[in-house]
Amino acid sequence: MSEHFVTGRAVDVAPQVCRLLAPNPSMMTGPGTNTYLLGQKRSVVIDPGPPIAAHIDAIVELSGGEVDAILVTHTHPDHSPAAARLAKLTGAPLYGRPAPDGQHQDKTFVPDVVPEDGALFAAADVSLRVLHTPGHASNHLCYLRESDGLLFTGDHIIDGSTVVIDPPDGSMSEYLDSLARLKNEPLKKIAPGHGDLIPEPFSVIDWIINHRLEREHKIIAALRGRDPISSKDLTRIVYAHVDERLYPVAERSLLAHLLKLQVDRRATISNDRWQLQDD
Repeated sequence: MSEHFVTGRAVDVAPQVCRLLAPNPSMMTGPGTNTYLLGQKRSVVIDPGPPIAAHIDAIVELSGGEVDAILVTHTHPDHSPAAARLAKLTGAPLYGRPAPDGQHQDKTFVPDVVPEDGALFAAADVSLRVLHTPGHASNHLCYLRESDGLLFTGDHIIDGSTVVIDPPDGSMSEYLDSLARLKNEPLKKIAPGHGDLIPEPFSVIDWIINHRLEREHKIIAALRGRDPISSKDLTRIVYAHVDERLYPVAERSLLAHLLKLQVDRRATISNDRWQLQDD
């Protein structure tokens, strides 16, 4: 692992922005969850991560306990569960959107402030604009530092991989719309929830959109001329190149695409079997 991705080691990634890696590496989180501390004398924390005592202690030590606010991008269990404990230790208010219904959501996150899309956040010497970016999660927020175009994306965009869109809370239609919306923002770099800083954000956004649409076209081709088929059987066709152990995750993404095709009136479902709708 690069020295820039050692748990507990603070790395400066931009002016007045420090990244602290949580010790939760996995197939889904890569090297781990990125916690960001912004500010000079006092700190604003973005995504304090999972409830790992050593990581929470490292945030407190790095900030000196001088935390003005804790911001959360979304309430998946690798991003927000440390927030409640960190708020108790520092007295900092919590910003973000409550957890939606469903599995894999952090119900312990109870925000003090629920920022609206487009709202301006300011604390100490930190100023950010809040962008509601549903898709990966319905309550997902990105935070844009307009002074230098640095966008904190949580799991909306990550480094080196695409994110899982898991219905019903995840929505491929909303995800693609949220990505397209970011192309109208003055972005310079992306600070993702997993992986390294991403330069050339618009190229990355275009790549993700094109990748998702290519997958959609592949699904349409697999459905064309075929009898109604279950999502499980369709996964084996569309993701034939993928390790079978990943099929359960792949099927969730496939379902997200199918639901988008249903919204677009390109596909229908009956008795848990999908087929292409007549043009």
